[in-house]
Amino acid sequence: MARRDKPRPLDRAAGNPLWQQLEADLARRLAAGAFETAFPGEFELAEQYQVSRHTVREALRRMRRDGVIDSARGRGSSVSRPELEQPLGALYSLFRSVEMTGVEQRSQVLALDTRTDAGVARRLGVAEDTGFVYLERLRLADSEPLAHDRTWLVRSLAEPLLGGQFGHSGLYDELARLTGTRLNGSREVIRAVVPPPELRRLLGLRAGTAALAVERIGCLDSAPVEYRESLIRGDRFAMSAEWPGRGEYRVDVTGMGAGAAR
Repeated sequence: MARRDKPRPLDRAAGNPLWQQLEADLARRLAAGAFETAFPGEFELAEQYQVSRHTVREALRRMRRDGVIDSARGRGSSVSRPELEQPLGALYSLFRSVEMTGVEQRSQVLALDTRTDAGVARRLGVAEDTGFVYLERLRLADSEPLAHDRTWLVRSLAEPLLGGQFGHSGLYDELARLTGTRLNGSREVIRAVVPPPELRRLLGLRAGTAALAVERIGCLDSAPVEYRESLIRGDRFAMSAEWPGRGEYRVDVTGMGAGAAR
C-alpha cells in the first residue's frame, strides 16, 4: 500500500494550473505527516512532480503567503510551527498554556530525585541543608522539543511528587493531586539567551537561535518553596502583557532600575 505522504502525479489536462495542484498536494502531504525532518528544496520538488522550477516557486510563494512554510536566504524553506503565547503577570503552567492552543504537550523526565543544593537554598532564603525534590524535564509540543525545565521544590512539601506521573501532566497539577496544595505566588526573571551547544542540540535549535531563559521563585502563602530554571525555544514561544487601562502597568528591567507606564 502506498504511503499517504508520498507525492501524487499532477494532471496536466485539468482546468486548474499546475502550481495550484502542487500547492494542494503539498498541503495534503503535510497533513499526512510528511516533512517532519526537512522540507524539500525547489530542485527536489521539481524532480518529484516533473514540473518547472517556476511552477514550484509559485506554489511555495502561495504557501509562504498563507503562513504554511517559512523561507530564509541560504537555508531554504521549512514548515511553519504555531507560536505559543503566554500572558505575563500570572503563575502559569506551561503544560496548560500549550494544551490551550490545541497542541499536545508531553514531557520526557530526565531526572526525578531528592537532593540538597546550597545555591538554590540561598535563592529561596532557606537553610543550605534544606532537602529538595528535583525534577528535570524536556518539554515537547506535538512531539517537537519546546523547553528544558529544571525545578527544585522544598522536600517537606513536595516529597509525594517522587511518585508523580509527568509524561502528560503539569507539575502543579501533580502537586495538587498528590498533596492538595497549589502555589499562589511567584516572581520571574526572563532573559533572551543563546543556548550552549548541548542544550541547543537537546531543543533542536539552529546555531544562533535565541531562547528565553526563565528563572522562577514560586511561593506558597508568601513563603518561597520552588526554584525553577526553564529554557524555552524563542522561535516557538512568546510572552505577552495586557494593560487593562486602570492603575499602573509596571515592568522592572534587570540592571537598569524600574520603569513604569500609565
